[in-house]
Amino acid sequence: MFEFAVAAFLSFLVIVDPVGLAPLFLGITADRADAERNRIARNAVLLAGILIVLFGLGGRPLFNYLGVSIDSLRIAGGVLLFKLAFDMMLAARERTTEDEQHDAEEAEDITVFPLAIPLLAGPGAFATVLVFTAQAGGRTDYLVVLFAMVVLVLIISWLALRLASGLMDVLGRTGVNVITRVFGIILAALAVQLVADGALALWRA
Repeated sequence: MFEFAVAAFLSFLVIVDPVGLAPLFLGITADRADAERNRIARNAVLLAGILIVLFGLGGRPLFNYLGVSIDSLRIAGGVLLFKLAFDMMLAARERTTEDEQHDAEEAEDITVFPLAIPLLAGPGAFATVLVFTAQAGGRTDYLVVLFAMVVLVLIISWLALRLASGLMDVLGRTGVNVITRVFGIILAALAVQLVADGALALWRA
């Protein structure tokens, strides 16, 4: 249980990358008052949490219906996470395109897009929650732990958004890139382990 909780926490932490979110959040809220920034951050985190939990609860029945095995899901999730990890290690992780960034800066409300989706609850987060719900195997205590780790990471993300200006003043762009690269290395290791576990299980089947 403890190892499962730690793995889930680290996976979501490096996928969401709260520190890396800070400069993106500042960029798309540059012309907004602090009170509005705080409201946007709070609502986006709440929405992202709801989406991740719903996807975690509903995703596995969907894949079961499609005939996708848990081990295949591990491999697919691991490959996707490794791609994200590689981008993070190069500090070249782009969560939105230039057009999406422009649309976000012009939008009246950025709570849903691009902050909740895809910055907080993106493909990596959805893949991760599917993999860990599969590993939980329907055990209620493991699912509770999993979603508790999701909530914990989102709370950290909310704090990072609230303190984004201060984080950038302290860390600067170089500091943010260093942390993102370290997170990328951790995520790459977790991704390789997922692929290895899935491939070994399929080979033994």
